[in-house]
Amino acid sequence: MENNLKLLVFDNFKDFGEKVNDHLNKIRKTNVNYVVPAEETRFNNGEGKFKINESIRDQDVYILSDVGNHSITYNMYDYINHKSPDDHYQDIKRAICAIRDHSKCNSIIMPLLYASRQHRRNGRESLDCASALQELIALKVKNIMTFDVHSKDIQNAIPNSSFDSFFPTKEIISAFLKEEVDFNNMFVLATDTGAVGRANLYANLFKCEMGFFRKERNTSILVDGKNPIIKHQYVGSSFKGKVVLIPDDMIASGESILEVAHEARKRGASKIYLITTFALFTKGIETFKKAYKKKDFTKLFTTNLTYFDQKYNDFEWIEAVDCSYKTAQIIDCLNKGCSISPLLNESEIITKMINERVKDI
Repeated sequence: MENNLKLLVFDNFKDFGEKVNDHLNKIRKTNVNYVVPAEETRFNNGEGKFKINESIRDQDVYILSDVGNHSITYNMYDYINHKSPDDHYQDIKRAICAIRDHSKCNSIIMPLLYASRQHRRNGRESLDCASALQELIALKVKNIMTFDVHSKDIQNAIPNSSFDSFFPTKEIISAFLKEEVDFNNMFVLATDTGAVGRANLYANLFKCEMGFFRKERNTSILVDGKNPIIKHQYVGSSFKGKVVLIPDDMIASGESILEVAHEARKRGASKIYLITTFALFTKGIETFKKAYKKKDFTKLFTTNLTYFDQKYNDFEWIEAVDCSYKTAQIIDCLNKGCSISPLLNESEIITKMINERVKDI
């Protein structure tokens, strides 16, 4: 079965896909290229085309795509256009249509799930994420895999199909444990009520207290598609003098998490660490640079599961944790028909890591 594995890696995830390919070779003790050669073409009017340059008949195909990569460009008429998540998603459908029924099984690994923040309807709104999942299943995709999905409820859109959301918690905490801090003096803050579950997980892992901020919004207006925050109200005990963790699934502009970090500094936190799976920086990185200079936070941990500008590696206050090995493990397990449950719940491993690090202090 191991010989029927193929990776279909989009240009938007090329470097990540190459790492996954290398890890698969190490895991399987092989020396082959699992990546299928393919062409992503754009015509001058913006239309796209996808072509596979190798047979995938009876193969187990895994499609890897980063729909959040805004650095991919193409010529359209007389200007340069950047691919949007909509463009990347359309390309995924083109690839599936190019595969047709030739493959044995098609699986998609889309770490940043397309339109994942559109997981519930308010009024006469579209439900793009649910529609996309149903469309992919209709195109005969068997497995859909993502990381840290914004809402687990979105899988209800395809109740009879395979949908799994993995977490980079082990990888992020492994990197965080290298910091020189007192891990017996921790406190976890949730940015809002929706992030309480995530904060509670970190609090349980570090066996510490937690608190949260309640966002008070102006519901009468929309700014950038959402109601602006008026203020944050804190609920919880004092964390003065403690090392504070502020975890969240996604940073867009960063306005909310930076306001919470600022409040944490004002309330006497000794060090403040920001943790997010997806650091999008939709309004650039300048606000984070300014916040760091003001000592509103100590460091930001994120992942390479979506586009991360390499120049950000020059900043001492940010670290992008590599999650390509875990992705290779997921693919290896599925292709061999093994259980992926150990990769979905790694709490026991993480607890052991923390306990060993605390003993070393």
